[in-house]
Amino acid sequence: MAEIVLASTKEAAGEVVASHIAGLVAGNPETVLGVATGSTPLPVYEALGARARDGLDFSRVSAYALDEYVGLPVEHPESYRSVITKEFVEAVGADPSRVHVPDGSLERIETAGERYEALLAASGGVDLQILGIGTTGHIGFNEPGSSFGSLTRVKTLTEQTRIDNARFFDSLDEVPIHCVTQGLGTILRAKHLVLLAFGEGKAEALAASVEGPVSSSMPGSAIQLHPHVTVVVDDAAASRLKHLDYYRWAADHKPAWQGL
Repeated sequence: MAEIVLASTKEAAGEVVASHIAGLVAGNPETVLGVATGSTPLPVYEALGARARDGLDFSRVSAYALDEYVGLPVEHPESYRSVITKEFVEAVGADPSRVHVPDGSLERIETAGERYEALLAASGGVDLQILGIGTTGHIGFNEPGSSFGSLTRVKTLTEQTRIDNARFFDSLDEVPIHCVTQGLGTILRAKHLVLLAFGEGKAEALAASVEGPVSSSMPGSAIQLHPHVTVVVDDAAASRLKHLDYYRWAADHKPAWQGL
């Protein structure tokens, strides 16, 4: 069972996760992080930025993004290369050469998945993977129906995901239809998964992922197959969890030595 951490606000959740990551980096300056995009992980990056300004050195940390749009120029403000650069690299002072994003360029798209898998293998493995969850239950861009053994590959986005992401673009027509995403099998290789969810809009998908059956129809349920998962949520996102009282009880009696 995943550990459920309840936070009063998304900012408080960001502090919890950032404190744990800061401990990893302090103990191992060459920590390998898996980074996500979207609004959900922003409180974590903001809290990590504060720690970097206080002297924590991220210059030897490596980071690997979950996904990238296909056909969107890297200089486009909504390409995930641009987003990760702005929200993570610049926030914490990471070395851009150590921060990797799948290649969504059309010229080499046929081999984009294989090339990214090779990069991940050469890294020695992701120590901590930050995840969000979409309203369709997708993690990364693994839409319903994705295989639990899937590796990095090109996927077609559902129309709901495109609608959800249209807020970042001038119109829905500008949202790409295809992406390159780490597969569920790729994500499950990380040593520690930290899934974040905030707001009522994520409550249904979160409950299905944490407490529902393990099914490719709910990609987020793949986290149930991983030995070390921490789910950090606010009250609204946790509102449909059936065992919420137990999660609160477990959190109140958590041994101090366990960490996140």
